[in-house]
Amino acid sequence: MRPADDCSPGCTVPDVVDRVAGKWSVCILVAAAGGPIRFTELERAIGGISRRMLTLTLRNLERDGMLVRTVYPMVPPRVEYALTPMALELHASLLALTTWAERHRADVAAARQRYDGRSAESPRTNT
Repeated sequence: MRPADDCSPGCTVPDVVDRVAGKWSVCILVAAAGGPIRFTELERAIGGISRRMLTLTLRNLERDGMLVRTVYPMVPPRVEYALTPMALELHASLLALTTWAERHRADVAAARQRYDGRSAESPRTNT
């Protein structure tokens, strides 16, 4: 078994982290944590996501074992998405991350302003 900080060739950690840490993935996993949720409910809960991006992200999360998609045979078909046990385990970390991001949003904005102000005054070199 590889150590958690091993990112040598063939290591899947960067791929997995990239998938679950993506902006839309985090939003979907947090929104779906309360139990099964329908596509339209996800769409309403996640501002700014297109239907196509929501569909692609849901498929990728399902492929990675984070979501279970259940289709109910009715007219029109009803589809629900639910987190898997693996995703529920991840949810606590995502909730901590999103809480931290919300708490420090103003700090990050202020740091960016300071940085951008310095950059405008004196262009950076590659050192």
